[in-house]
Amino acid sequence: MTTATPTEWGRALAAARTVYDVAPLYEAIYLGRGKDYAAEAAEVAALITERNPGARDLLDVGCGPATHLRHLAEVFDRVEGADLAEPMLDHARRRLPGVPFHRADMRDFDLGRRFDAVTSLFSAIGNISGGAELRAALCCLRRHLRPGGVVLVEPWWFTENFVSGHVGGDVVEFEGMTVGRVSHSVRKGSSSHMTVHYVVARPGEGIWHFTDEHIMALFPREEYLAAFREAGLDAELIDLGNGGPGVFVGTAAEPGEVRR
Repeated sequence: MTTATPTEWGRALAAARTVYDVAPLYEAIYLGRGKDYAAEAAEVAALITERNPGARDLLDVGCGPATHLRHLAEVFDRVEGADLAEPMLDHARRRLPGVPFHRADMRDFDLGRRFDAVTSLFSAIGNISGGAELRAALCCLRRHLRPGGVVLVEPWWFTENFVSGHVGGDVVEFEGMTVGRVSHSVRKGSSSHMTVHYVVARPGEGIWHFTDEHIMALFPREEYLAAFREAGLDAELIDLGNGGPGVFVGTAAEPGEVRR
């Protein structure tokens, strides 16, 4: 590996243990792969306002670097974000300086207020482990909803449609750098294990390489729906027609009511 000059990028890449440690790189990879955050945010906003036309404020849990939230902030009067990764939150705060961001674990947090809408996008819910944590996370999201509020969750792949052995690869250009990403995913029990190799090259500075391991929980579609009901949410799975697993959209039951 070439020794990098002591730039901010070089320091961040040299210290990276996961792509979440380098928020701009994480974002650049998915933008380079063609992910349309603006269009996705518009679809999310439409699904929410169809069910709650008066929705004015929104909390995004697992917000990452606020790539969706910056577009949702153009629709809703007030938005807030929450994430467990501090580097992601640092980037989000620089992007949206007037927006409150919270370091929080989706399985157990309390912001002390409720919202008209709560979202968890880009499969953030998959970072939990096991059915008990799924139910805890959905109950936590539910507790942050006002009566009549809407929760929208984008799941990871379901047990029944996850493709074990899948290999993915991309090369993107970003801020003068060439970034390569290669992944291999396999199923192990009730979770997917994705090994990802990143290679980043910057002219005049060098090449960095790091490996990331993503372990994501796999649940059957029906287990998600049962967990929503237990959390007091009437949910349905909406197919977005993009080849992904879709999104769950749920509305809050009456305060204190639990659905079985």
